[in-house]
Amino acid sequence: MIPLLSTRAPFPPLETALQEPNGLLAAGGDLSVERLLNAYRMGIFPWFNEDEPILWWSPDPRMVLYPNELKISRSLRKTVKKNQFKIYFDRHFNQVMHACAAPRSGQPGTWIHPEMITAYNELHQMGYAHSVEVLMDDSLVGGLYGVALGKVFFGESMFSKVTDASKVAFVYLVKQLQDQGFELIDCQVKTTHLASLGAREIPRAEFSQHLYTLIPHIDKGNRWHTDQTN
Repeated sequence: MIPLLSTRAPFPPLETALQEPNGLLAAGGDLSVERLLNAYRMGIFPWFNEDEPILWWSPDPRMVLYPNELKISRSLRKTVKKNQFKIYFDRHFNQVMHACAAPRSGQPGTWIHPEMITAYNELHQMGYAHSVEVLMDDSLVGGLYGVALGKVFFGESMFSKVTDASKVAFVYLVKQLQDQGFELIDCQVKTTHLASLGAREIPRAEFSQHLYTLIPHIDKGNRWHTDQTN
């Protein structure tokens, strides 16, 4: 059994999270800015279906990418150098979220439902949530979004409508984070897509220590520049 949170109840210790399903910690609460920021500082994220109560997760191990470990394959490097895409930051945050929420092959539904979109748009307006947008012929063809706190970027979701568009978004994200002194990208759980880019698993305890070191107690958000980068 997992605890059911009231609106003001704190999260339980991470060590109490279930092993199966991996990392399920608590249910309930709300998606207020205060709750979400507190969750991310602790290494917790929401992930639930629209017809479910809010579910909070902290898996062990945790998939992360250290920016200096980014792997760019020869083919991806060629794609980036072609300059066939225009890359922007934070110009189309809401559209990126809706694109990430769109149904995908083999998936019955989406966890990015209207309540989540509203909550993360509020984080975006406050300078905590950010997006990378990949455009081709003025159409949004790929991108990603996540939450930035201290020197940590918490990746949430990405999408691609053309080959490698989401990978290109990720490459530009890493460059942006390196330029701003970020030291860690949270990728949540293992996927072959992220592993191909250099992400790897670390123990939850090690991840928690990173957060303690890299996130200040007070963080007012970071409004990234929105100039075209390519």
